[in-house]
Amino acid sequence: MKTLENSIETFSSFDPSSPDGVWKLWIYTNYDCNLRCSYCLASSSPAASRRAIGVQNANRLVDEALQLGFGEVFFTGGEPFLLDEIYAMLAYSAQRVKTTVLTNAILLKGRRLDQLCAISNENLTIQVSLDGGSPAPHDAYRGAGSWVKTVEGIRRLLERGFHVRLSTTETPANSICLGEVCAFHRSLGIPEEDHLLRKMARRGFALDGLEVGLGSLMPELTANLDGLFWHPISTDPDMQVAKNLFPLSDAMQVVREQMAVIAGGGAPRITFT
Repeated sequence: MKTLENSIETFSSFDPSSPDGVWKLWIYTNYDCNLRCSYCLASSSPAASRRAIGVQNANRLVDEALQLGFGEVFFTGGEPFLLDEIYAMLAYSAQRVKTTVLTNAILLKGRRLDQLCAISNENLTIQVSLDGGSPAPHDAYRGAGSWVKTVEGIRRLLERGFHVRLSTTETPANSICLGEVCAFHRSLGIPEEDHLLRKMARRGFALDGLEVGLGSLMPELTANLDGLFWHPISTDPDMQVAKNLFPLSDAMQVVREQMAVIAGGGAPRITFT
């Protein structure tokens, strides 16, 4: 199990003058979802406005990220596989760079799974959210019956030969049984290095969890229709670094400047004119 660190101390290993292999780009494809997870950072649900970023924007973001030396691209939501155009986005990105798409895997069957198989290559990783080795701890936050459907989706992906990574959010419902999640993913043939664990953060729907902000998160530039943000954990206004999607280099410069402020012991602060 690989723990996702949010500490500012990890800035010491981040060289903003040499982004190759370090900078990551996240793209919020949409905000609507087939589930309503009670700790969702993005406030996604079946009732949420779609706010789709669109293929043209996504492809241009990938192009600019590659020109700037980014090492990875991640697609998230909402549930990306509600979008018909997600396959075009993933195909374009995965032909050029290491690409990961985050999903609950429930929709990945039938026609959707066939379309995903048609664009599969060695650059593409499917990251599935799984919060328990059994239904109860997972369903407590994600909804009754969701564990069974998600596991069915994981099994289908593995049967089709996809590289599957699992992401677990630690919650009061699963904190005493995280070992069961590890035992379960090993039973599926998913190795430890492909299991990520993160803490709950107090953003979106979550009423409890870590307080996070610019000063406590390693920057991972994140795009949605409203512009660019410091980190995918939140696209709230206080995390915004640029009002415009393009050029991506402008947002990178803002991040570098704020990192210098943090390194000097100051408090990051981004203002817009």
